[in-house]
Amino acid sequence: MPHPPRLVVIGAGGHAKVVIEALRAAGFPEPLGLVDPHPPAPVVLGLPVLGGDEALERLRAEGTDAAVIALGGNGLRLRIGDRLVGMGFALPSVVHPAAQISPSATVAEGAVVMARACLGPDARVGRLAIVNTNAVVEHDNEIGEGAHVAPGCALAGNVTVGARALVGVGSAVRPGVTIGADAVIGAGSAVVRDIPPGARVGGAPAMPLAPRDPPRQ
Repeated sequence: MPHPPRLVVIGAGGHAKVVIEALRAAGFPEPLGLVDPHPPAPVVLGLPVLGGDEALERLRAEGTDAAVIALGGNGLRLRIGDRLVGMGFALPSVVHPAAQISPSATVAEGAVVMARACLGPDARVGRLAIVNTNAVVEHDNEIGEGAHVAPGCALAGNVTVGARALVGVGSAVRPGVTIGADAVIGAGSAVVRDIPPGARVGGAPAMPLAPRDPPRQ
């Protein structure tokens, strides 16, 4: 029999807490610890921070063979994922046992599906995507790699969410809508038409948001 994976969590912020509890609930072996170059605390939910990025090569050499990425930044999650795969780490998907998953839904490597999320028939969750707590991803949805469907969202049937896009907390998306890659949907929005790649929209119905002011020097 293959040995259970020796597992490390990448990231030590608030999202890591949710990931750790999902791992425990799903019956994964207890993670060895967390890797974060700027941890907010030395211990998170009983797990030690083992170091920054420089710790990864040592951990791999010591036999750590799997990593779960607990980082909120969509593009960063994908970049770190590529690096980890290149180092020989496996990226297991994590599905909380309190999630409701159709037998025909698929969850790709490194993706995380949180408690009370719902994946309908033929829903597809891409590599390193997040379907967060209590989100509904209905039938025939396509959630692109690195995308994030935030807590409490409701995506009707045949919705496509592009790579690295963010659907903000509590948003609703009409059937058949396509949200382009890298788009950002503001919290509580109602998306009733296609959203172009890279767009920032919000409101009900969702409309383009004003550009952010540059930071003061």
